[in-house]
Amino acid sequence: MKELKSLNKYLLKYKSKLFLGLIITIVSRIFSILAPRYIGNSLNIIEKFLSEKVDFTYTKDILLINIIIIIGTSILAGFFTFLMRQTIINVSRHIEFDLKNEIFWHYQNLSQLFYIKNRTGDLMNRISEDVSKVRMYFGPAIMYSINTITLFIVVISYMFAIAPKLTLYTIIPLPILSIIIYKISQTINIKSRKVQEILSDLSSFTQENFNGISIIKSYNLISNTNLKFHDLSLDAYRRNLSLAKVQAWFFPLMLLLIGISNLIVIYIGGSQYINDEIEIGVVAEFIIYVNMLTWPVTIVGWVTSIIQQAEASQKRINEFLDKKSEIINGSKELKDLNGNISFKKVSLTYNDTKIKALDKISFNVKAGESIGILGKVGSGKTSILDLIARVYDPNSGTIYIDNVELKNLNLNKLRSQIGYVPQNPFLFSESIIENIKFGKINSTIEEVKNASKRANVNIDIENFSKKYDTIVGERGLTLSGGQIQRISIARALIRNPKILLLDDCLSSVDIKTEREILQNLKKIRNDKTTIIVSHRITSIKHCNKIIVLKKGKIIEQGNHKNLITNNHYYSKLYKKQNTEK
Repeated sequence: MKELKSLNKYLLKYKSKLFLGLIITIVSRIFSILAPRYIGNSLNIIEKFLSEKVDFTYTKDILLINIIIIIGTSILAGFFTFLMRQTIINVSRHIEFDLKNEIFWHYQNLSQLFYIKNRTGDLMNRISEDVSKVRMYFGPAIMYSINTITLFIVVISYMFAIAPKLTLYTIIPLPILSIIIYKISQTINIKSRKVQEILSDLSSFTQENFNGISIIKSYNLISNTNLKFHDLSLDAYRRNLSLAKVQAWFFPLMLLLIGISNLIVIYIGGSQYINDEIEIGVVAEFIIYVNMLTWPVTIVGWVTSIIQQAEASQKRINEFLDKKSEIINGSKELKDLNGNISFKKVSLTYNDTKIKALDKISFNVKAGESIGILGKVGSGKTSILDLIARVYDPNSGTIYIDNVELKNLNLNKLRSQIGYVPQNPFLFSESIIENIKFGKINSTIEEVKNASKRANVNIDIENFSKKYDTIVGERGLTLSGGQIQRISIARALIRNPKILLLDDCLSSVDIKTEREILQNLKKIRNDKTTIIVSHRITSIKHCNKIIVLKKGKIIEQGNHKNLITNNHYYSKLYKKQNTEK
């Protein structure tokens, strides 16, 4: 159970409720053992009546009292059992809530590299299926363990008190049971881990295919996809069946061993009764006690199975919780950024592909200036924006913002003053207004509309039947590419950032719309440092400075007027794009 040790903090957090559950469990078990005692006493009274040792009236009175006690103790035992479930199972739900929040919070703090290396379906499976398995450890496993241990201590202690020899014979099967449970539980642990792994694969596969359903249909890959899903499902079915076969041994073995205990009680107890060593009521009590232990002993197997599955699931969860982000938060807090940006011989190589995105580049941007970045695909344009937003850290060189090394700045403070529109903008499955308000959660409808006007998307939104309350669909599937880009721009503008990063975010709009958006941006960016990445020279020609990249190196820089006079890449591209118009 070493993987489950990391969850002890939750046991400490809810220790008072768990302790209360323990007290309630003990009280419940004490009441539950009283009924067999009075059943045995009733049999002894009947035997004495039949042997004419006591009269009918006395027998009737004693039996009536015993019946009332049996009914009363059974009701009380049931009531406290209900309280036990309410207390301990509720704790497991609290812990499930806490654990899911811990995992989700940790996911959000991990770097982009983590998401590149791991599939979405696997991440989802660990925060849902695996956490559900762990919850069973905190709920039913703990509850039934406390219940079983308490019952064993109370019942066997009482059994020893009234018939030590018979008790010893009765518990002979229990050590055998322990050995069997230990052996089978090891197998369950291994098989449970394999089941969770294939469930992650299945979740990842379905999630990826649902996201890419349009590609699957357009390329007529439905049959091939179904075949792959069938193979994964068959593997999951076989692993689950293999696990179920092992688990299926528990209940028959438990019942067999309990049955043997019953036979021992009847044989040894019967012999002792014949020899006048014990009363007939003791034999009856022991049979009831042995059968009372049937469910707890059977539960031992089930609880062991739950713990083994929880162990396997928590191991998978810990694999991610133990991951450390490569992006370490700095301690320096700048109340307000000015927006001065400086790159000093900055290089970046991606760990996953080993591709060198940037090679010792240096440039400066003053607060309030605009800079355009141009280059072919793979030249390193997006990498510059990712470094400024600290999606990645450079392998060498230094980045400064307002003369403070970027690594030393507090991430939350930094990112709260950056507006970033990525190359492939993402919209959530919410309304348009909620998607824009992601830029500024507490913004008003007036602020949303003003941002939409600046992004030149307000007319499109007003033409929708539900206007700003229109649900965009998953990833914005109900909108055009240009509408998605402009809503993303509105989301960045509404937060009024000091640094505005635009990554080729006008590629899906026409020239007229692009010109209108750029004019709107020009009006509001006087106090903003703006970096625009684009393939179109029309998007960046108005910038104070333009950088041209090739294979991660700066090959040209200057303003539009200077660059078009040189017969280099920028000048040739400008002439080509003008010709294409």
